This record gives sequence, C-alpha cells and structure tokens, in this order.
Amino acid sequence: MYHKHFGLNDAPFSISVNPRYLFMSQRHRDALAHLLYGVGGGGGFILLTGEVGTGKTTVNRCLLEQLPDTTDLAIILNPALSALELLATACDELDIDYPKQTESLKALTDALHQFLLANFEKGRKTVLMIDEAQHLDFDVLEQIRLLTNLETNEEKLLQIILIGQPELTEKLARPELRQLNQRITARYNLQPLNQDETTAYIRHRLEVAGLAGGVSLFDRGAVRQIHALTRGIPRLINVLCDRALLGAYGQKRNQVNRSLVRHAANEVFGDARQPDSRGRMRVWGAGAVVLSLAIALVAVNLEQFSVVLKEEKVSTTAQVDAQEAVVPESVEPMVTREPTQPNWELGEAAGLSKLWLAASDLPVPASICPPPPITGLRCTVTNAQVWNDLASLNRPVLLATVTADKFQGAILVVQFEGADAVVWSDQGLILVPLSDLASAWTGGYTFLWQVPKGWQGPIAPGESGLAVSTIAEMFATLDGMTLGDVSVYGPALEARVRLFQQSEGLDVDGVIGERTVLRLNTRLGIGLTSARALSRAQLWAESR
Repeated sequence: MYHKHFGLNDAPFSISVNPRYLFMSQRHRDALAHLLYGVGGGGGFILLTGEVGTGKTTVNRCLLEQLPDTTDLAIILNPALSALELLATACDELDIDYPKQTESLKALTDALHQFLLANFEKGRKTVLMIDEAQHLDFDVLEQIRLLTNLETNEEKLLQIILIGQPELTEKLARPELRQLNQRITARYNLQPLNQDETTAYIRHRLEVAGLAGGVSLFDRGAVRQIHALTRGIPRLINVLCDRALLGAYGQKRNQVNRSLVRHAANEVFGDARQPDSRGRMRVWGAGAVVLSLAIALVAVNLEQFSVVLKEEKVSTTAQVDAQEAVVPESVEPMVTREPTQPNWELGEAAGLSKLWLAASDLPVPASICPPPPITGLRCTVTNAQVWNDLASLNRPVLLATVTADKFQGAILVVQFEGADAVVWSDQGLILVPLSDLASAWTGGYTFLWQVPKGWQGPIAPGESGLAVSTIAEMFATLDGMTLGDVSVYGPALEARVRLFQQSEGLDVDGVIGERTVLRLNTRLGIGLTSARALSRAQLWAESR
C-alpha cells in the first residue's frame, strides 16, 4: 500500500475506529466532560448529538474508559426495538434475571427496579446508554422516560444517555415528548473541527502512523482545501486524505497539494462537490462566501467601534464546481495607527486607574490594588518570562516598565493580537509589536479578575464551604446542567476539574487554584471580554 512510499508504518486515515489514533479536540473534551459530569449527577437524561462522522463514537469510548468502577453500564447500539425489546435488552446488558418469554412491560420494569434499588444500597450507579437514539419510536421514548420515575427520596436510580444525530433534538422538541425534554439535565451538540483543529488532526494521525519529524505530507493549501471540502468532519477528512495520499503515490509525489485534493474530492464526493453529512449534495458558492464575509465585517465594526481590518492575508479555499474561490480566512481587529508618534508610557497610579476602567464598570476606588472587598474583584501582581502567559489570561494587563531615563512606569495592554498588542496611548488605542514593548518590560504585570463567592485561595479535594458550591455551580453552568446543592469537593467534581485542567493546558492536580478559576471565568465570560474592553478603552481614550 501507499503508506510505505511515505515512510509510514500503516495507513493513517482508515475510517475504522483505532484507539491508537484517538484525537480529542476541545469540542470532544467538552462533550466528554458533559457525559462524565452528568453520570456523577443525580440521574435523569443527558443528550449528546452531532452530525455523522463528528466523533460521537470516540467520545463514547473515552467515557467507557473513565467511568468509575462503581458504575454498571448498559449499552443499546440498535435502537430499532419495541419498548418491550428495549427493556429486555437493558436487563440482559445488566445481567438481570427476568422471565425470558414474558411479554409484560411490568415484569421487566419490576425486575429492573429491584436491581436499581440493590445497586443504590451498594453505593453503585446505573447508566443506560442508547446510541442512534434518533431512530427510537415515540412510544419507546415514552417508556424510557417512565424509567426515570424509578427513584428514592434522594435521587434518581437510573442515568440515561441519549446519543444521536441532530434530528434527535428536533424529535424531542415535539409537544408529545415535552415531559422527556424537560428532564434532560445536560445537552451537548458536537460540532465539526475548525481549521486549526483540522490541521492538528491530520498531523496527529500522520505522526501516530510513524511520519518522520520535520516532514509534511500535505502543504498548507491542501489542508485548507480539505477543511473547506469536508467542513471539518473527521470521517470525511479521513476519506479525502486517504484518497489524496493514494493519488500522490500514483504520481510518485512526496507531498499532497491542492490539485491532488481536488482530484481526490472528484473521486470520493463526485464533481468536487461537498456531500452534506445527511446525504444531500452541497455546493459552495463564491457569492455566499463573499456575503458571509461582508456580514462579518459589519458585525466587527459595529461591536468594536474603531476596530478595522488587520492587514493579514490568510486564505481559505472553497470548491465551486471545480473552480476555486479564495477569501480571507479570518478577520482580526486592529486599531488605527496615527501619523505622529504616540506615547503609551504611564505612571504607576495612572496605569492602575486606566486598568480599572478597562476591567470594571464600577467607579475607580481609592484603593485599586487591593480593591475594596465589596467589588468582588482581586488584584494580582506577578511576573512572567514570556508573552504567552499574559495572552492566555484574555484580559487587560498593566505591564511594569522602566522608562528610558530609568523611572518606574507602566503600559496598559488591552488585548493581545498574535505578535502585537492593542495598547492605550495618548492618541487612542494603537497596535504595537510586542518586540517594541519587550525592552521596557521588566517582567512584572498586574491584572484584575472576578473572585467566586467564598473563594479565599486554592481548594483541594475534600474541602467544603461556599466556595465549593460556587465552583460546582460554575461548572454546571459551563456544562449546561442543573445541579443540586454541592457543598463538599467530592470525586465527581474533582474528575470534572481535572478534565477541565487537562483541556486548558493547566497542571492537572485537581486543586482549584487561581489559574483554574481564571480559565473558568474566561470560558463563562465572567469579567470583561476583549471586544468590550476594546470598546470601553477606546471611548475613554478618545475622551481624555
């Protein structure tokens, strides 16, 4: 096969599920977090939907590997069953004894109820997972809903996970299923990969297959074209990449380019048109792409006031009946440069005042660092060696600097933009290369952030109090779940925290420290977003 031609150990883009090639994007991690956190909750329904090929099976496999040993799981892969057959299958999966020839729903329900009660007394949880749930009949869904009536005074005895295509959401929205729909405590719709994730996905599979370091089998244009044609659906990416590598092998080439991707798409999709994951053919029109771009430009200008387009040409390709329409891949904010030399150096006191204005709607207090406790804000003064540490905060920061004549100063960075920073100056907001700030920056910086209620410092597993309850509510909000009273930092919350830390690139220690809270704030939009900070900062800069 072609893989030997490229120095690979095996074919990297097989559509069969191979644990060696597991790739968990941020979206997959979020979906897994919903399932894990839901299983640790108090029962009810969890809904996971996604188009064909987006990776629902991948998430399911990860869930099975991470379920606690105290969990009994019943998996139903074939939902084309009657209510009686589904209950019998669930009992078979859980090794529950029942009259084998029975045609009584009551007999099966009673047997399942006795098993659930015995499991509850043993401190065990029971989970029923149903795949391809969009094919369930209405009467079967109603029977499944009735299973959640099996409960004690404290909690539901059965946790049910419904997994299916987006049509499942539409079916559950029907009036006759409103009772079931109201019992769903967590919902997650798994989206396809974005451009960056598609690039990482292709590179990951090639590396697992043994690709030598520094070797690239797909040029950048080819990867962009693959993403445009597949819309980031992993299964389609596999099919297209596999055929493109086969084409490169046939032509004795060492790298796949856009032309090879186009020919591969002709073979697997037909006429270079993109197949919709529900079976429809979808043609990408240049006019639609340009219209979408125009709408995006208007939205950016309305939301960020004086923000204009950054002169950065990154192209993405879209197929239009074997023609290529190249458009900018992203629109990034930028502020206008002034013809005269702006001054962005501030005194320490003035810098703190402007930092407060960029980070809070409250009037500037007499003490900014530390702020008054009633504000709920905390001032952190710390040091870093690289810009990445500051950019990851996703909030305005005040840099500690030394002026040319060796006086202590400050520079307010409202937002980081790659290798540049949006900086306050006496001429408004300007875009400054980080290299121009590096010589003055001492490594110290200050920022303000919102503290969860009751949070006094790092929280370790086993601790309790208001801060634990607040953090648990924040994670429930992030996961789109309803949550009962959680006052102790127990195993379920710890598992969720560790998964969150892993997905955010933090130290996975299970301790809820400042960095974990900051990232949680960012994910929930707590505090000032970059766009809002830009708008506010521009307004008061212009009214200086």
